[in-house]
Amino acid sequence: MPDVAHFFNPQPDISIVPLIAGERCVVIDNALVDPGSLVAWAVAHRAAFQPPQGYPYPGLVVDAPAWVAQRMGDFFAQHVRSLLGARRTLDLTVRLSMVCTSPDRLDPCQWQCHRDRVADDPQAVLFAASVLYLFDNPALGGTSFYVPRHPMDELLPMLVDSQTLAPHEFTARHGVLPGYMAGSNAHFERVAQVPAAWNRVIFYDGGLFHSGDVDDPAQLGGDPERGRLTLNSFFTCRRLAV
Repeated sequence: MPDVAHFFNPQPDISIVPLIAGERCVVIDNALVDPGSLVAWAVAHRAAFQPPQGYPYPGLVVDAPAWVAQRMGDFFAQHVRSLLGARRTLDLTVRLSMVCTSPDRLDPCQWQCHRDRVADDPQAVLFAASVLYLFDNPALGGTSFYVPRHPMDELLPMLVDSQTLAPHEFTARHGVLPGYMAGSNAHFERVAQVPAAWNRVIFYDGGLFHSGDVDDPAQLGGDPERGRLTLNSFFTCRRLAV
C-alpha cells in the first residue's frame, strides 16, 4: 500500500495553461510522492476494472480506495480549488480508469469532445475535474480543450443525435467519422492541448468541452502496467462569490 500520510507532494510544481474567456487548466507535475505504488495497486486489482455503468467512458474503471479520494479532496482544497474559482467542495468521485476501447467500437458520442456535468446554475456551482496520468508513453496522449464552432442552439441537435443515432446514421447526417477525436473538426475548434506526462495531474472546469488525446489507438490496452492508466476525479463545488 502507498504511504497514506505522504501521498501527494507537499511542495507541488504548479503552472497554469490559459484556456478561454478567463478559464484555466491547472497543471501540477511530480504530483505524487510514489506514483508507482498507485500503479501497483491497480495491477493488483486489475480484475476489479469493469466497463462503466451509466456514462460513456471508452474503457474500464474501478473506484479508487477511500483514502485516495480523501487525499485528493484535501490536495484539491489546499492547492487548486481557489485557482478554479471555487470555495467549497460539496461532492467528490475518484476512480482509476483505462481508455482501451478500439476506435471501431466507439459510440458516436465518443467520437468527439464532451463536457462532464453541467450545473443547472453554472454561476453558483462548478463541476471541476482532474486527470492524473499514470503512464509514461506519450503516444497514449494527454488532454485537449475545445470550443464550439457554432452557437449552442445549432450544435445541440448534433449532440443529441450522438446519443441516439446508429453510427452510420450519425456519420451520414453530421459528417463525423468514427474514431477518437484528433484535433479540430467541423463542429469544434481545439484551443489548448496539455500533453500527458508521468505523474502529472491537471485540473479544469468540467463544463468545458474537452477530450482525451489518443495519438496511437493501437497501443491501447487493459493492462494497468502498460495502458493509459489515469486517476480521474470529479468535484462538485460552490463558486467563489463575485
